[in-house]
Amino acid sequence: MKKVKRKVYKEEKNNKDMILPGDLSRLPDDFLKVIVFIDNAYLMRVKKYFFNKGFKYSVKDFVGKLAKKNKCFVEKIYLYDAPPFQSKKSSIKEDEKKKLYDKFIFRFKKEGIIVREGRTQRLKIDNVFVYKPKGVDMYLGMDLASVPLEFPNVKGIVLISGDSDFVPVIEKLKEKEIKTILWTYFERKRDSPFSRCNELIKVVDFCIKLNKEDFEDSKK
Repeated sequence: MKKVKRKVYKEEKNNKDMILPGDLSRLPDDFLKVIVFIDNAYLMRVKKYFFNKGFKYSVKDFVGKLAKKNKCFVEKIYLYDAPPFQSKKSSIKEDEKKKLYDKFIFRFKKEGIIVREGRTQRLKIDNVFVYKPKGVDMYLGMDLASVPLEFPNVKGIVLISGDSDFVPVIEKLKEKEIKTILWTYFERKRDSPFSRCNELIKVVDFCIKLNKEDFEDSKK
């Protein structure tokens, strides 16, 4: 398999609006102890973009191998998600979705991944049901903010997301001298479902752009 040269994006100090590609020399010289925070809905969306239905991989291996490549030692992995909506009298389809969700959550916990769950809210808009996760970002933000207090020996965090709502908490962590690393995916195509989150990329210390090979390296 042909190796893909990774690009590391880092904020240019002399020009806050520029993000220039670099190489691994821009990352810490020594291995950095980190806690990894995963927005699972986002990570699943990236995986589905790269692969057809049926591709299976280990999230723990995905994190571990990518961390090693980028000179990080993983202390803990937190994963954030919301179970599928269920009515008071759930339908067969709702029960099937919940059963599949529970299966994945069980695997995550078995691998030692700490799972934090919100809930899924169902709204009816123009006679169409819309489902939205609630509380997931709140839990993720709270746990990010608690790192300096809860883990005084950890000097770095990895965030897997593409949500600019995390910019304020990232800024607070940097004030506490916590290295902030973003693993994300984006494209510059105008019609791409993954537009570049400039604000989030600019605020972190390092940004690693995910690629298809990262998932293939952890294929089951």
